[in-house]
Amino acid sequence: MNAKQTDKVMTAILYVISTLIVLLLAGFIGYIIFKGRFCLNINFLFGSPKVAEAGGGIGPMLYNSFYLLIVSLILTIPIGVGAGIYLAEYAKKGKLLNFMRLCIETMASLPSIVVGLFGLLVFVEMTKWGYTLIAGALAITVLNLPAMTTVCENAIREASKSVKEASIGLGATRFQTIKKVVLPAAMPQILTGVILAAGRIFGEAAALLYTAGMSAPDLTFRHLSLLGKTSSISLMRPAETLAVYIWKVNSEGMIPDAANVANGASAVLIIMVLLFNLSARLIGKKIYDSYSGSK
Repeated sequence: MNAKQTDKVMTAILYVISTLIVLLLAGFIGYIIFKGRFCLNINFLFGSPKVAEAGGGIGPMLYNSFYLLIVSLILTIPIGVGAGIYLAEYAKKGKLLNFMRLCIETMASLPSIVVGLFGLLVFVEMTKWGYTLIAGALAITVLNLPAMTTVCENAIREASKSVKEASIGLGATRFQTIKKVVLPAAMPQILTGVILAAGRIFGEAAALLYTAGMSAPDLTFRHLSLLGKTSSISLMRPAETLAVYIWKVNSEGMIPDAANVANGASAVLIIMVLLFNLSARLIGKKIYDSYSGSK
């Protein structure tokens, strides 16, 4: 075969592989949603779980998942973006930078169960907080920071190649260039890091078993407090998430319809991840368009 024929054959092979991956993903998502379709109703989404009875819901766990997502992203995004900016724009090559990269790579390779045990020792036992939402959020932050930092560093480094020198040449300071030019240009890639972090928060169970706990107290919105034990927005209460609840239902089987509840909760989890990804993409595009002036 000549070069053109080889190129066509390899292109066709890549298209086939890409199509198979998309079909596999679509089939996986479709199967989970199909299995849990009977549970997708208002009572299931907003009801409370029942012990030793059929017909319970996932309302508290669904709320805990979203609340933990918000708290974790509030902790992860500023630190991850700040670390990415430092490594891409300010860090100088040397032993310190090499040591920092080694630490980041080591943290990225840690199993979630190890981070969970670390969170149990530090955020639960040493702080005397017990199983709390903030302990789970801090453990998830430890898990997500390496990936978030790496994505932000690469995005900022690539974005700054074409625009940084032009901005500085026009009289802007380095900080102004990073704030007004580099960060907007790197926003799509940074948003990818945020989506990856959010997906791990939604689906993580091992680290939260040892930090956020496996109980979901009744939620009350009467007395709002970040430190109270009963308030729905409290950071100092146990917070069983949807992923942990799926694991508990499958492993313990304390309710008659455990399989249906687990299938329905899994379908809700997949749908929430998809909706979050789509909304994050749309919001990121609008932010990028507002900075770049495109419509």
